[in-house]
Amino acid sequence: MVRSKPSRGGRAQAPTAPTRRQLQQLVSAQPETSSESAAVASPTTTARDRALARRKALTTAGKAAVLTQGSPAAGRIRTSQDSRRPAPQQPGWVKRKKGSATTVPFNLSRSTLAVSSQQHPLTDAATNARLRSYEQEIKGRFDRIVPLLQQVSALQHQPDFIAQAQRLTRAELGFDLPHHILERAWVRPLDMRALFAWCVFESHRLFSDHFFQDDPLQGGVDQPSSVDFERFLLDCGFHLLDLSPCADGRLAHGVAYALRIPFSAVRRRSHAGAMFDVENTVNRWVKTEHSRYRAGLPNPSTEPTRYLKVVTYHFSSIDPLHQGCAAHGSNDALAASAGHQRLLDFREAVENSFCCGASVDLLLIGLDTDTDAIRVHPPTRDSAMVLDHWVCARELHAATASMSADQAMSQIADAVEAAAPGPMESGMVRFITRLIANNCSQIDYVQDLHRGPYPDAGHAERFIGVGIGFKEVHLRNLTYFAHLDTVEEGAPDLDVGVKIFRGLNVSRDLPIPVVVRFDYSGRVPGARDRAIADCHRVNDAIASRYADLIQDGLLHTCLTVRDRHQTTPAEVVGSTLDPQIPEAH
Repeated sequence: MVRSKPSRGGRAQAPTAPTRRQLQQLVSAQPETSSESAAVASPTTTARDRALARRKALTTAGKAAVLTQGSPAAGRIRTSQDSRRPAPQQPGWVKRKKGSATTVPFNLSRSTLAVSSQQHPLTDAATNARLRSYEQEIKGRFDRIVPLLQQVSALQHQPDFIAQAQRLTRAELGFDLPHHILERAWVRPLDMRALFAWCVFESHRLFSDHFFQDDPLQGGVDQPSSVDFERFLLDCGFHLLDLSPCADGRLAHGVAYALRIPFSAVRRRSHAGAMFDVENTVNRWVKTEHSRYRAGLPNPSTEPTRYLKVVTYHFSSIDPLHQGCAAHGSNDALAASAGHQRLLDFREAVENSFCCGASVDLLLIGLDTDTDAIRVHPPTRDSAMVLDHWVCARELHAATASMSADQAMSQIADAVEAAAPGPMESGMVRFITRLIANNCSQIDYVQDLHRGPYPDAGHAERFIGVGIGFKEVHLRNLTYFAHLDTVEEGAPDLDVGVKIFRGLNVSRDLPIPVVVRFDYSGRVPGARDRAIADCHRVNDAIASRYADLIQDGLLHTCLTVRDRHQTTPAEVVGSTLDPQIPEAH
């Protein structure tokens, strides 16, 4: 029997069982090792044999049995392959008592983590219901086009075909079909491709009118949500938020839905692979700073705020090798690194040209197109970030679901700071924390609407948007964007979109609908006329580049312009579906 170490007061403790360390020290002095221990150490024995040998050793020698391999602890024998610590019950960033280490949260973006059916404490149920109603209304109109045209096609040999077709279309979609196409049905087969493109263009016109006239997303300049968010941006130290998402239609809802940012409070420009034009972005930065110096908008230049440039790339948690970013070959690491490099190029351009790079902050965000969960790469005070370190909103959503709203916000803020490679600006921590908190609502939105991830994991866009504008498009898989001024410079973006629609539409013998848009400033004399000229210039370039599709009736265009300083809808100024006017002799 071994007597334990006396207490500090000198009083001897009662006899007790020897400690593990004491017994091992005693046995280590013995020159021989029992055959039973040798049997346990044999690498060729099975796990069951090792367990039996260990039991025998403990039976004959008690805790003094020496195991040359594994651990003398209770339970199964641990080998060198079991050197990893067991997974903690809570992520490392959860608050612990003072003195405990804080670790970076692990990645669950690729995991099979189930989204809880319990509503998160940060979820805005009322906003979710309103956004759901809007999405179902708009997408429902586009989804009714093909069934409607199938009915119209079956009627084309009826005596009152035109009247029946118009009555049916008006009831289902809310507009009339082009009379000059319907009246040819007795001479030639009905041009269903042209009617399909017409229905897409008219559906776009109607929801564009609804967006600008009624503000269903409640994100206009005068809305309280917009005023509050712009005030929040300034409090965080940012005078403008400039966001460049990928042109993929699965990110078109990123502002109003995934991040829950009022659309009027952010400057959005979409590019394939999120590869924004550095020179154009520098020019927009110049205009912003000029407004601050000359007019004090959105705040005076004397205030130490910064221009925040954000890139949003995307990935797929369900099918990462096929449903990632097409512009980067579904390579998530490449998409993230390319977006990061473009951010660094922008900052360097500002520093080299104006020697004030400190007024620019950078942020990189990834979006899972299957669940709408975001992952954010928190930057340090000098905008340094590590591509393989991020905070996963899906993980945070699951870990904070049982907390109160205040506790969840606190845990998210802790996770953001823990994931950064260095000290962060407090304003950036607040901004990222709010984005992740907003994203919790969207995670629940997708889960409630589809009982899991999105059923359309791949592309399902309804039309291609080409040019400059489309402020009204904020729905997932509705529009593929090709932000460009000329087709020549924007060819990579446009070619990706046409390739996508060859699979979506042309493979089903349906045309590719392309809406050309150029916004203009009504404050500038002659701007509208120049915007219309830009539409026709781009339209001619599209017709030349995709002549084979145009000739077969597999690509149609609709030309639109809009005054960006007004709340009026877009104006249609031409289309390939317009009636052909015979030439005068």
